[in-house]
Amino acid sequence: MTLTFAPLQLAPAAVTAALYWRRARTLSGTPRAVPGWRQAAFYCGVGLIVAVLVSPLSSLSEELFWAHMVEHLTIADLGALLIVVGLTGPLLAPILRIGLFDRLRVLAHPLVALPLWATDLVLWHVPALHEAALRHDGVHALQHLCFIFFGANVWMCLFGPLPKPAWFGTGWKAGYIIMVRLVGAALANAFLFGGGAFYDAYAPGEALHGISGADDQVVAGAIMMLEESLLTIGLFCWLFLRAAAENDERQELLDLAAARGVELTTERATRAVQAGRGVELRARILRDGGGAGAAGAAGARTSGSVYDE
Repeated sequence: MTLTFAPLQLAPAAVTAALYWRRARTLSGTPRAVPGWRQAAFYCGVGLIVAVLVSPLSSLSEELFWAHMVEHLTIADLGALLIVVGLTGPLLAPILRIGLFDRLRVLAHPLVALPLWATDLVLWHVPALHEAALRHDGVHALQHLCFIFFGANVWMCLFGPLPKPAWFGTGWKAGYIIMVRLVGAALANAFLFGGGAFYDAYAPGEALHGISGADDQVVAGAIMMLEESLLTIGLFCWLFLRAAAENDERQELLDLAAARGVELTTERATRAVQAGRGVELRARILRDGGGAGAAGAAGARTSGSVYDE
């Protein structure tokens, strides 16, 4: 097994990392600066994807289905998730000012993102499409781009900075995680109990490594089931910890606004917290808030609309 160099797959990662670095550098030193931990998450996500694509695992994935499964789970689940964690609203602002990309925000709606991700996952495991990716570099690159894009899109509903629907609270997020888990589990069970190998293209590699097609597929299904189970547990832990932290932060913002005489609705505070902009909203309250009494009331009348946008 050797290192792999695939320009069609590595070029998008390099361009994305360069654009992120440039925008993060522009925001550095301003109130909208990207936190260091978010930058680290983003670069770790891109680095993880690149490492998988150039590692010996990439060449092994062309010989064994279970290795291909490890590759895809790493880039589509872990890599894409870390990339989304690294995003902020100000970071994406220049892209969202472009009309086409702004209209594409609908793709990150929970009721759109989940079906798109599920469709992408299932279609690329249809034997004809999956084996076409093994035989043609261009199709393989497209497959990986789709896994990363739709993987990032499905995580955007949980971790991304774009506004979420008002109804998409903790309970709905828990249901969303469960649905993602069920789709993955259904596919994993198809590999575990499908009753035979689905893909003929791995036959030479399986013979070389001394494993049958059926066993290779069962190992791949077991890996997928284990990875998604661990990921689901991690997501639920994050969800409940995040819900508690958001409740505390929202209440602190509301208390601060009341103390400073600034009109702030619960809905506006919730949106700011969910988008990761609580610190920015706090700074605006401190900047625009008046004193107590009449001055505070005047401040509320003049600046309240800012917080209800």
